[in-house]
Amino acid sequence: MDTVLVPPWLEQLLHTPFFNICRIHADAARSECNMFCLDCNGEAFCFYCRSSRHKDHRVIQIRRSSYHDVVRVAEIERVLDISGVQTYVINSARVLFLNVRPQPKSGKGVAHICEICGRSLLDPFRFCSLGCKLEGIKKNGDASFALDGRNEELTMETTTTTTTSTSRGSVSSNQQEEGLREGSTQDMYQVTPPSNARRRKGIPHRAPFAS
Repeated sequence: MDTVLVPPWLEQLLHTPFFNICRIHADAARSECNMFCLDCNGEAFCFYCRSSRHKDHRVIQIRRSSYHDVVRVAEIERVLDISGVQTYVINSARVLFLNVRPQPKSGKGVAHICEICGRSLLDPFRFCSLGCKLEGIKKNGDASFALDGRNEELTMETTTTTTTSTSRGSVSSNQQEEGLREGSTQDMYQVTPPSNARRRKGIPHRAPFAS
C-alpha cells in the first residue's frame, strides 16, 4: 500500500480495541483506554498514561456512539484528509465513524450509499467510515488520506501552539483534559443556568416605628 496515500498508523488505529480498563491505572476514576498516540502507534491508553508517557505527542481521543467508535472531526482532520467520508452531528459535535457498522444492504429509493459496504448515507459522500475509505483506496487508488502542504503546515502550527501552551502551566493543561475525559457523548453537552432564575434585589429595610 502506498504510504503517501495512507499514513502508517491508520490501520493500527482501526484495529485497536478501545474502552478497556487500563492495567496500570485500573483503580483510577478515568481509567478507560480511549486514547491513541499517532507517534507511538501502539495500544490504546487512558488519561493518566497520556499525562505521563505521551505528553508532547500527537494524541486523538476516541468516543462512543451507539456502541461504535467515533472521533471528532475537529481532531482527525488535522492529521487525515477525511474528504468523501460521511460525518454526523452528535450533541453539537461533528464526528465520523472509525469502522463499518453492520446493517442490511440498502434497498431501492436510497439516494446515497457507501461504495464499499452499501450502507445508506445521509449526504452525497463516498464512504460511511474511515475503514471503508481505506478499503476504497486499496481497491481503486482514487482517494487519499494524505493532507496537502497547506494542511500539513497548519497541523504543525497547531501542534507547536499546543506544546507551548502545555509548557506554560499544568493548570491550563488539566482544564483542557477535563473536557476530553469521557468515552461517550455526554461530555459534549454544555450546561447553562436557567433563564428564570430570580435575583435578590438587595437587603430589605424594616419600616420605622411610629412615635
